[in-house]
Amino acid sequence: MSAQALFGAIEAGGTKFVCAAGYGPRAIEPQFRQVIPTTTPAQTLAAVGDFLERVRRQAGAFAGIGVAAFGPVDIDRRSARWGSILTTPKPGWSDVSLVTPLARFGCPLFVDTDVNAAALAEARFGAGADADSLVYVTVGTGIGGGVVIEGRTVRGMLHPEMGHIRVRRDERDAQFAGICPFHGDCLEGLASGPAVLARWGAKLESLPDTHAGLDIIGGYLGQLAATLALVLSTRRIVFGGGVMSARLLGRVRAAAERQLAGYLPIEARAGGFEQLIVAPGLGDQAGITGAMLLAAG
Repeated sequence: MSAQALFGAIEAGGTKFVCAAGYGPRAIEPQFRQVIPTTTPAQTLAAVGDFLERVRRQAGAFAGIGVAAFGPVDIDRRSARWGSILTTPKPGWSDVSLVTPLARFGCPLFVDTDVNAAALAEARFGAGADADSLVYVTVGTGIGGGVVIEGRTVRGMLHPEMGHIRVRRDERDAQFAGICPFHGDCLEGLASGPAVLARWGAKLESLPDTHAGLDIIGGYLGQLAATLALVLSTRRIVFGGGVMSARLLGRVRAAAERQLAGYLPIEARAGGFEQLIVAPGLGDQAGITGAMLLAAG
């Protein structure tokens, strides 16, 4: 058994839980990785516990376990609901504790949102390694965002919920009500993967370059990018997730530039909007790497 400290990491998503273990965020052991489909809380969390138990039998006790969870999630340690999923449209997952089943491992537990964790990883090792502030936005089954400023994730009353910001509607999209059960036509209701499928019957990646949907979705995400630049004055905005692609990212940049209309000195900076709005440097590994960062402290 290694004398190094062993850490566990869980990226708890609405579609799948990615589990890993290793000796640090850049030292995840290949044999200690498992993807678990997100089904019921009982089934999913039991499978997570089985994975961690297998690791413990083979490699020894954990020095810490980090959980990067889909939201909304209570990340306030002072709260009686710390580590629990709050009200969510994910059936059966509201008020489910992610940390209670992990208490048996007898080690420190750390919880943050999946996007905050991904932002932390991108800021440390990825697209923001040369910047002192970064926002990570994921566009997939839902839309979420995490913020890192000088190495720390931003928390407050809860955590950033960028997917529920309202945006100005595109005239070509006026007839679509949106799919968010809380707000209808917020960003998540208009620009998430299920929202794309609901009105065009296909994933965004399947639409031809001439399809208006690319400009519509790029426009909504460009509004978000412009808002983040104005409110947070961040040096880097990373767009990841299953809906994003290179051709969509270009449209996001163009829409943000139109939205800001020269008000911020972005064009005068080296790289301009191509340096401000970027793809993830860690690809799809940002979330699990961030969970390992949480575990390692």
